[in-house]
Amino acid sequence: MAISLPLSVLFPKLTVSYSFGTSTVVSLTLFFILLCACIVIGHFLEENQWANESITALLLGLCAGVVVLVASKGKNSRILVFSEELFFIYLLPPIIFNAGFQVKKKQFFHNFSTILLFGVVGTLISFCIISLGVFFLFKKIGVSSLGLQDYLALGAIFSATDSVCTLQVLNQEETPLLYSLVFGEGVVNDATSIVLFNAVQTLDFNNFDAMTALKLFGTFLYLFFTSTALGIAVGLLSAYGIKTLYFGRHSTDREVAIMMLMAYLSYMLAELCSLSGILTVFFCGIVMSHYTWHNVTESSRITTKHAFATISFIAETFIFLYVGMDALDIDKWRTSKASVGTSAAVSATLLTLVLIGRAAFVYPLAIIANCFKTRVSTIVDLRQQFIIWWAGLMRGAVTIALSYNKVFGSITKPLINAMLFRRMKPENPDSEPASLEDIRLLFLERENATAAGHPLPNPMRSSLSLLIRHPTSTVHYFWRKFDDRFMRPVFGGRGFVPFIPGSPTDAADESV
Repeated sequence: MAISLPLSVLFPKLTVSYSFGTSTVVSLTLFFILLCACIVIGHFLEENQWANESITALLLGLCAGVVVLVASKGKNSRILVFSEELFFIYLLPPIIFNAGFQVKKKQFFHNFSTILLFGVVGTLISFCIISLGVFFLFKKIGVSSLGLQDYLALGAIFSATDSVCTLQVLNQEETPLLYSLVFGEGVVNDATSIVLFNAVQTLDFNNFDAMTALKLFGTFLYLFFTSTALGIAVGLLSAYGIKTLYFGRHSTDREVAIMMLMAYLSYMLAELCSLSGILTVFFCGIVMSHYTWHNVTESSRITTKHAFATISFIAETFIFLYVGMDALDIDKWRTSKASVGTSAAVSATLLTLVLIGRAAFVYPLAIIANCFKTRVSTIVDLRQQFIIWWAGLMRGAVTIALSYNKVFGSITKPLINAMLFRRMKPENPDSEPASLEDIRLLFLERENATAAGHPLPNPMRSSLSLLIRHPTSTVHYFWRKFDDRFMRPVFGGRGFVPFIPGSPTDAADESV
């Protein structure tokens, strides 16, 4: 006769684990339902000028937080517990990688000097203004428990930008210059801010002097360039490996898997080496889209392109949804020992410093950048400067009151539509600089003259003159020659790998 025993008697540990797992499954189920609702509602609000998917996710998170708060009788407002590891290890890498993988490289690198000017120099200016501001003003407000390292850390944190709301409104095809500048500055700015933050954390500020400032700057340069180099190296390694092994002969799944794993590996290696994972995975994405993506089969190209975009989209929606819930976290509000007046004063001070810090570099640096441009379509006019300034305000308020700032970002859509109205100006053909084809023809004429026995005088001087007059086009020309002659034969890319007719390469990717 068979004896039936309860599962809890046979496997007591399994039962406890299953009970814990059930609560987790319920929380995840509710969260996934909210994610689906965000996507559906965002679809219906696509044409609405006052809303976008990030705003929808945030407001839905706020509503869900209120429901959970009422249901728990004021004890909790969250379904899931958000940790720093969840954000920096699981959610952030796919977002940044997809940004590099999907970026219009031609536009990005064509405006690279201006992007670096805003993203690096501008961030340093904002960092200095915010750090000095909190150092002198916080003591007058009544906040005296912070040290020098804390003030510098605040400067690094609040100098970061979050241009998601603006990018969701801008059209990459209609406003390529503005989109490229806002997107590029956002990525480089985030990387610069994190590098600054890491540099601040690694130095000893007990005896601050000129040498400590130089060490801070040196640490920043080291982290910036080594992180970039690591991302490029991992991207090239993936391109060479896939081109040499050609996984597509047997399985396209292996191609997709190795691309995803190598992309994630670049971020983890950077974190393991105490570098900037954001900068590393961003440039890894650029290199992979330029070389690795062309080395896989057509089906793998389609799969990776949409898979990276989908994962990034879900991660962004997840973050906005959780931020809405986290804004009502009772425990965080209770642990604050500051009075309402002090909290309001700190918030107003930080917001003011963010406004001043943005304006202090956007307008002056835009004027400087315009001085070196002769093409009307590449000049950043006053309306575009205002949008760039506005796009950078989103992050500062997020740090103070996350939900308030993103609701504030709902003004972005109608504001940009108003600022860009009748923005297009007729270009002056006489002011057009030499295009890449013009530069190529100039060098071709020089080479033909040399081959015919009539060398032009001072060829080096001629090249230098072109570099000074048309730096972007000239650098682009030499890069294309170097890329075609040395890089693509080794690492693959368009034209040097097995090509399947009907491939989406030409339509989906702009090569540098």
